[in-house]
Amino acid sequence: MTGGAFSAATSGERSARVRDWLQTEPSGELMNEVYRELSARDKGVAKILKEKLDEIKRAQGQEALAIDWAQKAEQMLQAPRLNIADALAWQRDAAKAGAPLSREPLASLKIRLAEVVKSVEDLQHQVMVQREAAVLLAQRIEVLSTKHIAEARVGQTGLQADVAQWLAQSVQLTSHATWPSVDLKFPPQLDAASNQLQAVWDGFSAALVSAQQAQADVSAPLPPVPVWADEVRRSRGEATASAAPAEQPAKPAKPKLDPAQRQALRDAANVAVTEVLDAVEKEVAEGHGKATAGAAAALRAVLKTHGKHLDAALDERVHNALTAAGELEGWQRWRADQLRQELVTKAEALLGADKTPAMGGRKMQENLRQLRESWKQTDQGGLPNHALWKRFDAACNEAYKTVQGWLDQIKQESAAHRAQRVALMEEVKAWTLEQAQSDDWRSQLRALHQFADRWRNAGHLSEKSFGEMQSQWKAIIKAAAARLEAAQKASIERRQALINEARELGAAALRVDAIKALQLRWQTEAQAVPLDRKTEQKLWEIFRAPLDEAFQRKGAERQQAVTQLSARDRAVIDASKALDAANASGDATQIRAAMAALDAALRGQAEAAAAQAKAAEVSPPAAADETPAAVSSSAEDAPSADAAQAPAATEPAADEAPEGDAAQAEPAAVVTPPKPAKPVVAVRGDDRPGQKKAEAPAGTFGGRDGRRDGRPGERSGERPGRMGERGPRTGDRGDRGDRFPRGDFQDRGERGPRLGDTAFRAQRDAMERAEMSLRKLAAQAHGETLTRLMGAWQDRQADALPTAQELGKAVNATARQAWTQAISSAAKAPAATALLRLEMAAEVPTPADHLSERRALQLQLLTQRNQPGPAETWSQDVAQVLSGPHDADTARRLQTALKNLLRR
Repeated sequence: MTGGAFSAATSGERSARVRDWLQTEPSGELMNEVYRELSARDKGVAKILKEKLDEIKRAQGQEALAIDWAQKAEQMLQAPRLNIADALAWQRDAAKAGAPLSREPLASLKIRLAEVVKSVEDLQHQVMVQREAAVLLAQRIEVLSTKHIAEARVGQTGLQADVAQWLAQSVQLTSHATWPSVDLKFPPQLDAASNQLQAVWDGFSAALVSAQQAQADVSAPLPPVPVWADEVRRSRGEATASAAPAEQPAKPAKPKLDPAQRQALRDAANVAVTEVLDAVEKEVAEGHGKATAGAAAALRAVLKTHGKHLDAALDERVHNALTAAGELEGWQRWRADQLRQELVTKAEALLGADKTPAMGGRKMQENLRQLRESWKQTDQGGLPNHALWKRFDAACNEAYKTVQGWLDQIKQESAAHRAQRVALMEEVKAWTLEQAQSDDWRSQLRALHQFADRWRNAGHLSEKSFGEMQSQWKAIIKAAAARLEAAQKASIERRQALINEARELGAAALRVDAIKALQLRWQTEAQAVPLDRKTEQKLWEIFRAPLDEAFQRKGAERQQAVTQLSARDRAVIDASKALDAANASGDATQIRAAMAALDAALRGQAEAAAAQAKAAEVSPPAAADETPAAVSSSAEDAPSADAAQAPAATEPAADEAPEGDAAQAEPAAVVTPPKPAKPVVAVRGDDRPGQKKAEAPAGTFGGRDGRRDGRPGERSGERPGRMGERGPRTGDRGDRGDRFPRGDFQDRGERGPRLGDTAFRAQRDAMERAEMSLRKLAAQAHGETLTRLMGAWQDRQADALPTAQELGKAVNATARQAWTQAISSAAKAPAATALLRLEMAAEVPTPADHLSERRALQLQLLTQRNQPGPAETWSQDVAQVLSGPHDADTARRLQTALKNLLRR
């Protein structure tokens, strides 16, 4: 059956016949039977059968694995949502398990999973692109809002088409088959971008319609866009306003080094070199060769630091000493053989015990060169030693084989690098022909930079080859950049013209609209034709200088106007200083009293406004519906009230309203209505026969002003917070606070004229520091109370337990009485379950030793119905823990849980 494998004379013949028999593909049972017979006679031949049997076993195992992993892949592909991490983990885990991924059916399943993953990743990438496109469209809308109304009307059609196309693309993304498999963070991002873009477009369209109506009708309100409002004002013959940026500080000049410091450096260098030089001269005089070499090395190290500060005489002395030290080392004949032996040892160490190189080719070449140079220098000072030379030369020749192989590799890499550079030059020539009619200068500049980077990273060449190719490359890249350089030259000329216009605008009266238009032209030019960064920055600074000077003049005038403090500002500043003094004392009572005093000083603004309102005309009855918001009198609400008063717009100056607001031109008189009755939230109906249904008063469903959530200040049909609508703005942006709701401008009538910048910032900073101090004092008191509680438990003293007021509102009198009884009674068994319930109620981690017990308790609590949870019974659990013995571990865990529970 085996073809004579058992009757063969030699082991080689037996192996050949067994291999021939295995080619006939016998069954596994026959191979096992033959293996049992041959393993006792010839183990070498039996090893062939063993390998074949193992291969069959592996194949069977791989078939089972293939079926198993194929089922897992099919389940993932048929699932409604495919997780990318699971798909990647399937391929990784299948490879670790030894499944045959290169054979069917796993090969096709791997390709299908890869295609699905790629499709999901493409969708995610498209979502990010859509987000960026939405931002760009919003920017285009914003830029269009800075142009004239006629230009905005012309550009509206193109923008409308782009917005519609963007929305259509977003719908296509969400309707894709693999959209449910996208990461959960991308759908909200796409929805947010869509909502934001839609809101911006709606606001822009509404503002444009308002601008057109304002142009057609003089009595129509001004549009909310500042540029369009100024344009309408100019058409009506009204004046416009502007603002100025803050003054920028000048950069300090760099100090220069004086002659005294130079002399000090020279003296220090002479002292440091003289000390080492004396040691070298001493060793040379005594003839110590080995010590002379070390001293000379130390002198060379000092010269690296102080060599440039030495005078001529000391420099000559150093040179002579180093020459003498070198001669002394060469004169020593006894030293020659020692140096040679060291060189032989170093040469033999270049190759390890197994003849493998200990370093790379370049470093090996440098070491061999240094060793041979050192051998030559040693031969110059003594008689030759042929035996050591043979050992040294043989070791160097053996190590040079590594260098030769490295040199061959370098030649091959050099040829490849040369071919790569030639291909790059041909690519640049073809690109130059393609871009002959293109005006996209930014992409051309980017491509030229990429070509330069690729040329720089194209690999190493010899100096001769690189010199030949570098001249060709410069000519090619110069021809490719010729059109771009011409465009840049023309752009510089246009920017010089803009600079001249900027100087004329800076010298004339300040016109913000003209400056914005000029800056927009500069920005358009900069985006169209890019320049070198240094050149572009220099031109921009020259262009910006006259405009900055104009704004600085405007800022200086404004600063002079607000230098004088009013009596109300002085009162607020004095109250802020008193609050800072109370804050420094660290007494919570004084801090709260000072906060109340500051609040009273701020309320003086509302009182002054009320006095002015009595003398003014009464507004129409229709305005009585808008009830002004009451000013908070508590110390905790003072910061929000101050922030709301800061941007008050009762009497704004012309230069403090850059965007303008027609509503602020004539201040409306504020009529204080009587305190309204409690609003009717719900009315109980009568469902008896013949009875009329009771109806709730209009506008009271769910809360004030007809809102379901009960938020004041907004009525049905009004959406003041929509993007694209802008409320009144007065003064500098940093002073307005932005702490009041966007839609509550009608509540600002009672607050009076706004504070000055100094007073507003003083009271705001003082109030913030006071609130921070109160929080720190509260945290400190909480820690002391918790420490006293733990001390009373440790000492078993119920009298030392903190009072219910000190424990806080989370602990009532009943709970404290239970804690007192638990501490005063004798120690019972430890309450491990109660401590676990406390950690669950406080949501703090449990130590690793008790983690399994906590999980078991959580499973047990899940099975209990209508039982109070740990968050409801934590005070009883604390009593159980306090009734037990005190130990460090339990005390630490209890203290960690109470830190969170007592603050609730």
